[in-house]
Amino acid sequence: MSTPRIGFIGIGMMGHGMAKNLLAKGYSLNLKVNRDRSRLDDLLAAGATEAKTNADAARGADIVIICVTGSTQVEDIVFGADGLLGAAREGLIVIDASTAEPDSTTRIREALAAKGVKFIDAPLARTPKEAEEGRLNTMVGADEATFEQIRPVLAAYCENIFHVGPPGHGHVLKLVNNFLALSIAASTAEAFASISRAGVSLEKFHQVVSAGGVNSGVYKMIAENAVKGDFAGMKFSIANARKDLRYYTHMTEMLPVVSFMGEAVHQTFVHAVAQGYGDKLVPSLIEVQEKANGFQIVKR
Repeated sequence: MSTPRIGFIGIGMMGHGMAKNLLAKGYSLNLKVNRDRSRLDDLLAAGATEAKTNADAARGADIVIICVTGSTQVEDIVFGADGLLGAAREGLIVIDASTAEPDSTTRIREALAAKGVKFIDAPLARTPKEAEEGRLNTMVGADEATFEQIRPVLAAYCENIFHVGPPGHGHVLKLVNNFLALSIAASTAEAFASISRAGVSLEKFHQVVSAGGVNSGVYKMIAENAVKGDFAGMKFSIANARKDLRYYTHMTEMLPVVSFMGEAVHQTFVHAVAQGYGDKLVPSLIEVQEKANGFQIVKR
């Protein structure tokens, strides 16, 4: 498999950049679009072809990459009408770059294994900006031989590739990583509310935090733009964050592990969606705090 043929399912904010970089590195790409066709034209112009069904994306491919919202969508792609399971054949590799529930991943992996297909979890970190630049991070759950086989493909769109363990470990690690990130985001929004209500300068607060150990990449994505009234610093929707935290708290329940913090952060995002902020980006948790507390935190 010196230059594998690739089927690619899902060209959303992350998937578009991944597909663009695969094409730029000389891989043939057969794309399946789910709903939004707005990111398709430039990929077709660069040499990609379009598959009519998920099964079509797998036929003739050595590797299929899935990059969609979560387990519900992945299960439909695999088990649904004209799904990957119907096109499965010995030697095919399916890479799931989505953030998914570990128990769902196990069911899919076992179903595909019965057809001789390897199902690899390789979820992503970083943002659509890094996806376009080919500088994503990925955490891969796979056996050693398969990992080495797919590493060149992952390198087409990733700067950092972590082999984190056997199949399944990638999705577990991704959920814990997102729990930490979203905990920081929720805490930052609450801190903004407390500082503002107390009459302390948000700009001074940001200067102090930025100079100390509390500072982090996630804090900066939330706070640096928010102090200027811009809530677009973290390109991840509140609804998707709620989904990931639901997966995380379900996983901790199944392990089982006590998860007081996980449940609190999850409910923060459940509340935000219930208040109508699901389609907004994670920094808009500050707007949720404004609504809950009845005062303006950040000047617009």
